[in-house]
Amino acid sequence: MKTIKRRVLVVVFMLGTLFNYANNEKEFNKTIDAKKVKVVFKDVKKGQLLSVKDKNGFQLHSETVSSQGELIKFFDLSPLNNGVYTIELHKEFKIVIKSLLIKDNNVSFIKDSEKIIFKPVIRNKENLVLISKVNFDKKPVRITLFYKDEVIYSETLKGELMLKRVYRLDKELKGDYKVIVYCDDESYSNEFKI
Repeated sequence: MKTIKRRVLVVVFMLGTLFNYANNEKEFNKTIDAKKVKVVFKDVKKGQLLSVKDKNGFQLHSETVSSQGELIKFFDLSPLNNGVYTIELHKEFKIVIKSLLIKDNNVSFIKDSEKIIFKPVIRNKENLVLISKVNFDKKPVRITLFYKDEVIYSETLKGELMLKRVYRLDKELKGDYKVIVYCDDESYSNEFKI
């Protein structure tokens, strides 16, 4: 009897998963009125940045998240021209990107376009600069180090999946330093003193 109940539970669970998957597929296939676009992000924290960008990366809207948990946001995208746009949530260590297509005042989310970009982690400890980044796309990463607003080192890394770099700075050169990491069409910086 217990075996039959378990099998029934497994079948119910599998059907529920199948129906949920089918409903998600419909979300990508249906078009929405551009005045009522609903976007949902899970696990958001207060202070994170939500933005809307066009296909060239030009930021059209930006706001700081004021709540925690699930973020449900409605957008009126009717003033925008036909084309591809992204809605991005900038978290502490990653960026979640959802792409959508606007055509004739209707919006449809682009299937399989949601992606996650991992930001580089930039730290300094005394005279060491530590940089790490997960780079699934293996896109080029450029690292530039500044001392008093003057470039003291720069390199471009290509084809690395896991980026791990440690730079040793001269202990005798006290003052303001800055590191900028350029990757994924973004730049990330860290300023510090030694």
